[in-house]
Amino acid sequence: MNYKKMPKIDLHCHLDGSLRAETVFDIIKKNRLELTENLEDIKKWLTAPMNCSSLDEYLRSFDLPIAVMQTKENLERVSFELMEDAAMENIKYIEIRFAPQQHTKEGLTTKEIIQSVLSGMERAEKIYDIKGNYILSCMRHLSAKSAMKIVEEGRTFIGQGVVAVDLCGGEVIGFCHKFIEPMKKAKEYGYRITIHAGETGIGENVTDAIKLLGAERIGHGVFITNNREAYNLVKERKIPLEICPTSNIQTKAVKNYKEHPIYDFYNDEIMITLNTDNRTVSDTTMTEECIQIEKTFDLKKREYINIYLNSVEAAFISEGEKEKLKGYLK
Repeated sequence: MNYKKMPKIDLHCHLDGSLRAETVFDIIKKNRLELTENLEDIKKWLTAPMNCSSLDEYLRSFDLPIAVMQTKENLERVSFELMEDAAMENIKYIEIRFAPQQHTKEGLTTKEIIQSVLSGMERAEKIYDIKGNYILSCMRHLSAKSAMKIVEEGRTFIGQGVVAVDLCGGEVIGFCHKFIEPMKKAKEYGYRITIHAGETGIGENVTDAIKLLGAERIGHGVFITNNREAYNLVKERKIPLEICPTSNIQTKAVKNYKEHPIYDFYNDEIMITLNTDNRTVSDTTMTEECIQIEKTFDLKKREYINIYLNSVEAAFISEGEKEKLKGYLK
């Protein structure tokens, strides 16, 4: 199957994990940052190795991207470029997530940060056949008060390019309890809810995300395999899992593609979606993710179409927009 030509949807893609190395290099030179004069060094710093020891090591690859994403101009630029890169491989819809809390080092306000990335997204939508929305991620290592600030200040943009909130970063057991109030308020305001959970070996976090925080989707969710309650809850409520195979190998959630539970989930009618997570940090694309899954599990065209339709149904968009996405299959 020629996946580059097939329509695709990416529901789990981090902005700061998807910067072009050339752009980071250009920003470094423009700002006269004495980091390196070598583009190859930049590429190495931005890409996590396949043999990462853990999720925490994987997350270190975000330090440099975040360092250059501190101005309106740079935020708008990288947002546009991600949309452009996605459009070039026939992604028709993408939900990009990022944490506004990470981009205030040079004095930008939360609203300025959000408006900047939305401007880049909207500029790309006028040029390419792609639709995008943003998910505001709250960092789990920060306070509930910090998350509430994002929920409050981002509400202005709901329906104007912002569709949901998320919790991300390093995963510890029981993290959901700290964020009950911010997520409750987010739901009241009209945000949709997706939560990173079960990316490391803590399946019960998936149960908490759904029951305590009202998660409508789960980022990763790989470790429902070791928690029967979480597994049954996801299956019975048809909670979509945002699966990111290459990333899961790097963070040691699984050893290799063959041992990834994605196809077992599919065969057991778990609602899976296929995503990139971080295009640059994981050195991947949606096309590559599809190829790896086809190569590993002998994925058939009808199965790919079913996964695509899962993504359509899971997307935080209107019914009219969903019908348009289904139309790309004809």
